[in-house]
Amino acid sequence: MKLHVIATAVLCALGATAQAQTYPSKTVRIIVPFAPGGGSDFIARAVAPSLSKSMGQQFVVDNRPGAGSTLGSEIALKSPADGYTLLLISGSYTTSASLYKNLKYDTLNDMASVVQTENGPYVISTHPSLPVKTVKDLVAIAKSKPGQLNYASTGNGGITHLSSELFALRTGIKITHIPYKGTGPGVIDTIAGNTQMMVAAVSAVIGHINTGRLKGLAVSSPKRLPAMPNTPTVMESGFNYQVNNWHGIIAPKNTPRAVIDKLNAEVNKAIKDPDFAKRIAQDGLEPAGGTPEAFEALLKREVMEWGEVVKAANVKAD
Repeated sequence: MKLHVIATAVLCALGATAQAQTYPSKTVRIIVPFAPGGGSDFIARAVAPSLSKSMGQQFVVDNRPGAGSTLGSEIALKSPADGYTLLLISGSYTTSASLYKNLKYDTLNDMASVVQTENGPYVISTHPSLPVKTVKDLVAIAKSKPGQLNYASTGNGGITHLSSELFALRTGIKITHIPYKGTGPGVIDTIAGNTQMMVAAVSAVIGHINTGRLKGLAVSSPKRLPAMPNTPTVMESGFNYQVNNWHGIIAPKNTPRAVIDKLNAEVNKAIKDPDFAKRIAQDGLEPAGGTPEAFEALLKREVMEWGEVVKAANVKAD
């Protein structure tokens, strides 16, 4: 009996190795659970051509938006575990675990981690008419007018919503949430003064900050950004607040480890290309890379941390 089990294990290992040697032998689909044009779509389309070139098969981006990114995630994670369907995820993937009680997939147990692609911060921006120059000023005025400052987000329960709620929790302020259907509308209304502040990706606001249509108070990273050297971190203002704007690639559970390792190596190679680093630096991002285990540890940590924010701020999904 034991010999049979050992023989079966050996045959499975040999089969997986053989599959990795021939992988990929057809087109690979990278599902992005958001509409075209956003940050996740940008990263997927920046990485896909490099993988197509290095691996000899087409890596195509398949946008599947809907249900707060859970629709595309479900499609990807329920696909065959053969390496031909991948999922490009962002922080919203880890917030969904606490927001949606009836997910049709398990956020951590139904996936196989591949690699983190990049890191970056968010920027706390305000309308120029708000009489603040620093985060301390913002906190002071918010405390003097509890609930009277409105902030825009990319949607209820999204990563910028929860990042803003975390900022309120860490600074002891009360601000009012105004959800929008995406980054663009939220930024436009903040520029118009309909909302007074917004926590947003660097790429969404840096141009408006440079032209004076928005005021960039601080970044959420532990260190200042080369793209915004005069903008301090929130930590410099004395508040324990850090939020990481990241993306990464996962696959369905039980995807052969040999395939995962091959993908990990090729993505690491792609994101170390100077052209890739230069391209994403304009958006305040830097390549991440690393092992599947390191990315999985990040996912587990963020699922737990965002779950605490959802509970403390009493955030409900639409």
